[in-house]
Amino acid sequence: MHATVRLPTSAAVAAIIAAVAAVAPIGAADHHVPEAERLSFLRRAEVWRATDVAAMDMRKGPALKGAFAPNELVRCDYVDKKLRGRTSKFTCLIDGRDEVKVKYGEENGEVYAEVAATRLLWALGFGADGQYPVRVVCLRCPSVLGGQPYGDAHARLFDPAMIERKMPGREITTSKTEGWSWSELFFDVNEAVGGAPRAQRDALGLLGAMLQHTDSKDEQQRLLCVPGPKVSDDEDPRCPRPFLMVHDVGMTFGTANALNLNELGSANYERWARTRVWKDDQGCVANIGKSATGTLDRPIISEAGRAFLAKLLDQLTDRQLEEMFAVARFDQRSRDPALNQRALPPPATVAEWVHAFKDKRAEILRRTCES
Repeated sequence: MHATVRLPTSAAVAAIIAAVAAVAPIGAADHHVPEAERLSFLRRAEVWRATDVAAMDMRKGPALKGAFAPNELVRCDYVDKKLRGRTSKFTCLIDGRDEVKVKYGEENGEVYAEVAATRLLWALGFGADGQYPVRVVCLRCPSVLGGQPYGDAHARLFDPAMIERKMPGREITTSKTEGWSWSELFFDVNEAVGGAPRAQRDALGLLGAMLQHTDSKDEQQRLLCVPGPKVSDDEDPRCPRPFLMVHDVGMTFGTANALNLNELGSANYERWARTRVWKDDQGCVANIGKSATGTLDRPIISEAGRAFLAKLLDQLTDRQLEEMFAVARFDQRSRDPALNQRALPPPATVAEWVHAFKDKRAEILRRTCES
């Protein structure tokens, strides 16, 4: 007897679409720039900086200020603040001054997927935030958030959980625009004025498709002015180093879907393992359809872009892949969370996730695209 798949009702679908549409772009007011100035920054933005791929420590992750050790026990005080999005999260204060965002919950696929996806982006040289897998003891957290009582009635333990540290840089927004769309990445960034070459942009798009980055609306990406040494006297002092990075990659390692459903799109082994990288047996159209709010939609990848990503992926060692999936706790996530809860299969092993990743890497290595 086949297990049933849980699908939303038509009323729930309408409610989700209405809620997504109601989200207005936001950004710190002191970072707002005119739209023409934003476009100037975007045209000459970078997307990649060289790393020693094989030497990157996938277990520890990026050594950003305030980084946490894997599975560290973090204590904090609850902050009553409304956060965007539908996944389980809250804000809390460490040592009375360090405000952090905590994502949590066994059924929250982003707690697993975002750790692995950010470490992959970081290791390959693409921009990424630091996402650290931790256990959180939250003082005065309301019981409605879940978690388990810890020590006394005023503390709750959240495990698994994840804390974010943002990639350094000043975010650039306008009064109406936050982030960037994937069509802007492919068509507006201009190598002739200092922007990333097409090979790097296509490589990032292909990696997004490989990961099935379904929730690709503009605000999931960030346009930053990042710190760095002066390169030339022609630099724009307003933003010498513009950089495009993918900010929220929690809906990855599943399969892209119209409503960005967590069960389908986030750390779903069965769906990700059988989703091909390429749309067809020939040609180089990446196999990802955009969601109702997304902007990454079956990009056409150049040979230079395919080869660029292939070279980076080929440097990853088996140990790095094992550590990436292990530290992200993929072996605690059901193989297919979209199935009826009473019929959930046991988790896929780290070895199975690594095998699926290597299959996708092989797809990219074997293909040849038109120049």
